[in-house]
Amino acid sequence: MEDGNSAYDPDLGDWKTLITVFSPTEAYLLRGVLQAAGVPASVADAHLVQAHGLLAPAIPVRVQVPEQRMDQGKQVLAAFERGDYGLSEDEVHE
Repeated sequence: MEDGNSAYDPDLGDWKTLITVFSPTEAYLLRGVLQAAGVPASVADAHLVQAHGLLAPAIPVRVQVPEQRMDQGKQVLAAFERGDYGLSEDEVHE
């Protein structure tokens, strides 16, 4: 996991795209959310977007999970989009 991507485990199947986004930062954030929830995750094409800055709006960045963990990945992504992982005002300390 040198680059932050989860290690490939052939027992879990091939990597499949869970979601595509147009920001490497968003892709890395989603990868971290998935990994924190126990879902192996990988970001693909982020370096391509960074290398070709003028084409960046046309190149999607893929967030991928193993085929056998796709349903769990979808659940984590839905929970994140609902705000289930957000902090309430009571939990924020200054």
